[in-house]
Amino acid sequence: MITFDPAALRTRLDELERQMGAPGFWDDSDRTAKLSAEHARLSRRLEAYHRLDGELDDLVELSELASSEAELDEIAALAVSAAGELDRLQEAALFQGEYDAGDAVVTIHAGTGGTDAQDWAAILLRMYLRWAADRGLETGIIEASPGEEAGLKSATFAASGENAYGTLSAERGVHRLVRLSPFDAARRRHTSFAQVIVSPLVDRAVDAQIDDADLRVDTYRASGAGGQHVNKTDSAVRITHVPTGIVVQCQAERSQLSNRETAMQILRGRLLELELEQREAVLAAERGERVDADFGSQIRSYVLHPYQLVKDHRTGLEDGNTQAVLDGDLDELIHAYLLARAAGTAA
Repeated sequence: MITFDPAALRTRLDELERQMGAPGFWDDSDRTAKLSAEHARLSRRLEAYHRLDGELDDLVELSELASSEAELDEIAALAVSAAGELDRLQEAALFQGEYDAGDAVVTIHAGTGGTDAQDWAAILLRMYLRWAADRGLETGIIEASPGEEAGLKSATFAASGENAYGTLSAERGVHRLVRLSPFDAARRRHTSFAQVIVSPLVDRAVDAQIDDADLRVDTYRASGAGGQHVNKTDSAVRITHVPTGIVVQCQAERSQLSNRETAMQILRGRLLELELEQREAVLAAERGERVDADFGSQIRSYVLHPYQLVKDHRTGLEDGNTQAVLDGDLDELIHAYLLARAAGTAA
């Protein structure tokens, strides 16, 4: 089991500082940027640990001096908040992948379920944007394709901040919604699906072999809000990687050139994610684990009728406060999966 280890963190920081102080370190800009970013990230993590450790010691002393129930309640609330921050530090120790600490691109596709599925995709987008805001991540919509009647056929957003990709990778998979359909005049219960794809946001320096001959590039008029120029010119770009069938698109910018570059950046990340998934599948097969290549197997169900329950099928964790989850309260579900994945117990 991977745990937060302040001593190991200090050792790594010392090693980074030794490398950063070596002659010629600043000559390689790519290496400089990478090691400097890691040093800053680990320094923040270690500082947070020492700060929280001191705060918890202070809370223990305050609890011994408290003279009223109100004071004890206030101290207990502060202790819960500090414990939550320590959980975040523990969570950060689980991110061992090359791209886990970096930014992420999240794409949501409406699946089976017609208009209900497109509405479900829009609900998921709102859920993730609210969760990201609570986590202090910066987000930006890259593409959103509205549904015929309501909701979204697809949407893509970028999330920037510490461990954005490592954290959001827990959400990759198919999400299932069961509810009374607001689009059914008879108010019958409907089941709908949406697929969430998460990939690292990588730059040109990442070695992703992309042959121009393997690409089909289409331009089209951007939909939705964005000003007259965006909506009256073919500024939006859709790129299909023919060998894999991966399709990415961007309509966030007024410039077709800018949208193409962003789409290529997303494509590089999707290809890297595909490669990582294939490696995981091979390792799982070698260990004799079940490998399911079918995207139809949901990772989580959100049941709003006839009862209220969110269940993560990989960990078995259940949450009866469905509205809170749909409003972005995902930390417990994500943390449980990350712990199970690190321990090798996730389904």
